[in-house]
This record gives sequence, C-alpha cells and structure tokens, in this order.
Amino acid sequence: MNTHVISLGRLVARERRAERKRLAPWLVSWLQVAPLATVLVALFALPTVLFLVVSFWDWDRVGIYPAFILDNYHDLLTTPATWRVYVSSLKFAFIVWAITLFLGFNIAYFLIFHVRSRVTRTVLFLLCAVPFWTSGIIRTIAWIPFLGRNGAFNQLLMMLGITSKPLEFLLFSDFAVIITYVHLFTLLMVGPIANSMAKIDKALLEAAVDAGASRWRCMVDVVIPLSKTGITLGSMLVFTQVMGDYFVVKQMSGGQSASIVSMLSTEIQAMQYPPAGANAMVLVVFVAILVAGMMRVVDVRKELVK
Repeated sequence: MNTHVISLGRLVARERRAERKRLAPWLVSWLQVAPLATVLVALFALPTVLFLVVSFWDWDRVGIYPAFILDNYHDLLTTPATWRVYVSSLKFAFIVWAITLFLGFNIAYFLIFHVRSRVTRTVLFLLCAVPFWTSGIIRTIAWIPFLGRNGAFNQLLMMLGITSKPLEFLLFSDFAVIITYVHLFTLLMVGPIANSMAKIDKALLEAAVDAGASRWRCMVDVVIPLSKTGITLGSMLVFTQVMGDYFVVKQMSGGQSASIVSMLSTEIQAMQYPPAGANAMVLVVFVAILVAGMMRVVDVRKELVK
C-alpha cells in the first residue's frame, strides 16, 4: 500500500514538472505565426510604411527632401487624368470580375456536381491549371499573334466566311485586355468556388428536389448561399490582381489604355518618388476598401473555420 502511494506521488510530481516545462498556449500560438508574421512585416508592412513616409516629402528635378506636405496627395486627387485612370482600372476590374465569376462558377459547378469520379475531377482541374505552368508574361504575349490582324483567329473567321476582312478591334484594344485578363485569372475564381461547393452536402440538394424545388431554385437557394465564401475569396483575388497589374494593359491595349500601376511605374521611372508614394498609398487604401466591403458581405474567417 505504501509503495503504491509513493509511486502515485512520484507520478503526480513528474506530471507537475512536465506542466511547468510545457509552453503556455498563447506562446505556442505566437511561435506558430511568427515565421509568416516576420515575412509579412519585412516584405509588406515596412515597405508600405516607407511609401507612406516618402509620400509626404517634397521633391523637384534635383532630388527629394524630407518634409510633411500634402501637395502630392492634392495634386494626385485633383488631376482629371488620375480619375480617368481609376475609372479605367475599375472598368476592367468589374468586367473581368463578372466574366470570371460566371465562368468560374459554372466550371466549378460542373466539376463538383456533374463529374462523379474523383480521379476525373482531379484531371480536369489540372487541365484548367495547365496555363499556370508557364509565365503570365508568356501567356499574355501569346495572345498577340492569335488576335492580330493576320492572326489565327482572323484567318479562321475569313476562312469560314464570317467576315471578309480582318477585324481591327481584336488586338490593341480594351477587348484584348479583357480577354487576356479572363484567361489569366479565371482559375483564381474556379479554385475557391470549387472548394466551397465540395463542402456542400449532396443530401441538401436531394431534399430540395424532393420538396419540389426546380434546378434554378436549388441553385439560388442552396448552392449559391453555401458557395458565398468561395465567391468572395475568388472575387478578392481577381480584383486585387486586376487593380495591381500594368503589364497586360500596356501590352494588349497598345498604349491606348492606362492603369493605376502603369501610372505609378511611369512616376518611378521619372524618379518622382513622393508622387509615386502618394499614388501607391491611395491605391492600397482603395483596394483595402473594396476588400473590406466584400468582407462585410461574408465573414470569410468565420466561414473558413466551419
């Protein structure tokens, strides 16, 4: 009996020593997020703070001077060209968002609800991802010979007798910019939506059909509400990519259209760093407001935890 009590006491003492050595839960959580937090601070937070500070400095053709002035923001926000560029970028963003949402939703719906085999579904999704195996620059430039005046698409239209002469609007136009964006970013919409749809219990759709709901009512009342997290995530990805791009607009519009980032790039090349900093900060705030608006519609963090 005494031996049993002594052994039990030693076991309890050993467990207490182990508990004292065990890290606190809050410390474990901080250690888990520390690597990612370090990367975000070093590569995002610090450069953003630097842009913010420089955006208030003074400048001329000779150099930049530490100061605290609002002239850079005033000149930026009161210039009609700035508003035209922002409207142009928003136009591209909304059109591309609408097209990629339509395509992405239907592709994801087909993959999840119509393809029964998991292997076939995986293969089809990989085929959708094949373009991402090459550089976005290469995928963008590849559209130039396809849409050109003497390109493959115009030759096909003339061969079929649809048109008697090459279509001029296909290349170096807003149409070319939108087509390229859709090609580049549709998969960003397919992935999140397919992930949300995969979590939908098929019994819900069967119950809706048994209750007399049409396919359209099943889509509106069941599939879309339960896919809202994926739709929101995909929308955020597409919006931020379009608003932060300048290469596609520069190449595919032939210089006829401009984007916010292309204006920012021009200022940096001219070594106008304070105006470029102000432009960058306005863009960051603008995109943050758009993303925050989407987050108000769907609490993505809450939905992902479910």
